[in-house]
Amino acid sequence: MKKSLLFGVALVSLLPAFAMAQNAFDGTWKINLNKVQMSAKPDVLVLQNGVYQCKTCTPPITVKADGDDHSVTGHPYYDSVAIKVVDDHTIQETDKKNGKVVATSTIAVSADGKTAAVDFTDSSDTNTAPVSGKATLSLVAPGPAGSHAVSGSWRNTKMQSMSDNGLIMTFKVDGDHLNMTTQTGQSYSAKMDGTEAPYKGDPGISSVTVMKTGTSSFTETDKRNGKPVAIAEVKIAPDGKTMSVVFHDKLRGTTTTFVADKQ
Repeated sequence: MKKSLLFGVALVSLLPAFAMAQNAFDGTWKINLNKVQMSAKPDVLVLQNGVYQCKTCTPPITVKADGDDHSVTGHPYYDSVAIKVVDDHTIQETDKKNGKVVATSTIAVSADGKTAAVDFTDSSDTNTAPVSGKATLSLVAPGPAGSHAVSGSWRNTKMQSMSDNGLIMTFKVDGDHLNMTTQTGQSYSAKMDGTEAPYKGDPGISSVTVMKTGTSSFTETDKRNGKPVAIAEVKIAPDGKTMSVVFHDKLRGTTTTFVADKQ
């Protein structure tokens, strides 16, 4: 759930080999939360008869909602999930990896059941302080009759806030390579011709390619064990002050768009 909220907005930039373009794109960029358009595809959750299901997680998750840690497989960012039912409108989730807490979230559904507030922290792919934030969900379709209020199809309609370490990244061109670093510890140095390069600091991404697609547009493909998991299409504004990104989550089949401002 958290990864789909946040998530996953790994920004990419690719610079031409010309000095003026290099100077224009070098620097620090910050995602503007007022210019984020989340995917219209909803997350599907069901909590009924003491069992919690995240049907759109990749792979799907089914665990007892008893507050205890339960092992899950196939998720590079965590290996256990605990779901605590706080009341008939609120649940808390705690994800761990190797026994260490890597993410927490609270989902509180409104009295009318039409919206939900999410409060999260996530250190599953950070080597420093956790990324924290708040989001608002809107109900697209209700869950099964008699199920907990959190059950249903939910669309993330607004990211209310996110800590700066989840929004800021730095780019530097060195010869024919693009170097990328983030405040959460991810980095790569990739040749700008589509050659595959290591992606460091993220348990869900093992390699990356960056490819120029036009005079001011670029594409990054993130891979896990050779398989594409995300594609970012990037276009730099003529004034060099903003970066528009279309981010495709290949695992979930979702598309998110956003703008980053040069700092």
